[in-house]
Amino acid sequence: MLAIHLENGRVETRHIAMPRRPPGFSLIRLIAAGICNTDLELQRGYYGFTGQPGHEFVGEVVESDRAGLVGKRVCGEINLGCDTCDWCARGLARHCPNRTVLGIVRHPGAFAEYLTLPDRNLHVLPDEVRTEHAVFIEPLAAAARILDQVRVEPMTRTAVLGDGKLGLLIAQVLDASGARPVLYGKHPEKLRIAEERGIRTERFADPPPAAFQLTVDATGSPAGLRAAIAMTEPLGTVVLKSTMHGAAEWDPVPVIVNEITLAGSRCGRFEPAVELLRAGRVDVSRMISDEFPLDQAARAFARAAEPGVLKVLLRPA
Repeated sequence: MLAIHLENGRVETRHIAMPRRPPGFSLIRLIAAGICNTDLELQRGYYGFTGQPGHEFVGEVVESDRAGLVGKRVCGEINLGCDTCDWCARGLARHCPNRTVLGIVRHPGAFAEYLTLPDRNLHVLPDEVRTEHAVFIEPLAAAARILDQVRVEPMTRTAVLGDGKLGLLIAQVLDASGARPVLYGKHPEKLRIAEERGIRTERFADPPPAAFQLTVDATGSPAGLRAAIAMTEPLGTVVLKSTMHGAAEWDPVPVIVNEITLAGSRCGRFEPAVELLRAGRVDVSRMISDEFPLDQAARAFARAAEPGVLKVLLRPA
């Protein structure tokens, strides 16, 4: 089969053997996948990654121990727990110390014609959700994770820093929850996507100090955390969503003096994300910038890294 390989910053396509399906796993034929910022960071050296990336996907199950899955269109949660530790026993496989992660940590990713995932990780997609929109379910679940971690009430004053893919999703999720998000960014064409959903936007130039109860850093920049802290009022919360290759510099003193809570936030439950798309409460149609076949992976990654580009899709030839 055809698969994408990252190594030393290079994006290559290779013909490799089909993956073997262990018991309890499904073999999935790729329909579409999305390149995200994490994939670009892996290319730049995040995690010291070498291998087959990709974790945002929609596929069709072709083999499974569960007959009811065969032929179904699915997306899949990316964390594979060990099933033996206390974390897995508590239903927290995403924090299993022995976990593998699709396309990131010791499990070949979705940028290939076929992939495998445990049956328990799969979610059958409603017919109402289009394939190209369902590619966003993994990052949308990450955006919705904030609502599981932080109490967000109607009219909560919130700021989202960063008008990239994740920032746009977070702003829409917070808006759907009844909060009053303001999306800060640098790209008028991206901010316009949020404005068309009725979300207030501001250019990220001189953000107001101590103005928000909840601030989410989705800038992907080392400076994002520092700015988020400055914008958060005493006793407020800063949610950290940025992952990047390199260290962030910040001053802990304002956090201590203003008793600000810092919350790291990563993967989330897929069920709320699927429902948000099914019900039309989040719109991702304007966030697709381009599409390439798998055999043009290098062009696709280059396109995804261009300024102003949002989601780039990959499909089998």
